Amino acid sequence: MPATDILRSLLDEWRQAIGDHRPSDVAALFTEDAVFQGLRPYSVGRDGVEAYYAAQPVGMTVAYEVMETRDLGPDAVLGWVGADFSFTDREPIGLNLTVVARNTGEGWRFAHYHVSPRP
Repeated sequence: MPATDILRSLLDEWRQAIGDHRPSDVAALFTEDAVFQGLRPYSVGRDGVEAYYAAQPVGMTVAYEVMETRDLGPDAVLGWVGADFSFTDREPIGLNLTVVARNTGEGWRFAHYHVSPRP
């Protein structure tokens, strides 16, 4: 499967779980040892991902666009993603994401997630 299709499938699940405010389902899309860098200090592993998304406001949604992808090998892909996070009570935030997904025994999962502000 092409890298773009792999990432879109994983990102669609991520987007839906965020919109439904299901932090444990978001965390399940990450590897057990995922390096996660959101807008506050990084964490390693699913517990940190779940805590991060549990702290996000109910009603937050995200729209994304895959900008670039690269195959890193038969079981790993890299993606640069533009993401717009929307809220019920404040202006949206546009961010860039860099993600690495690995094919694991659970299927494709994020192994690395890094957020940066758009210039």
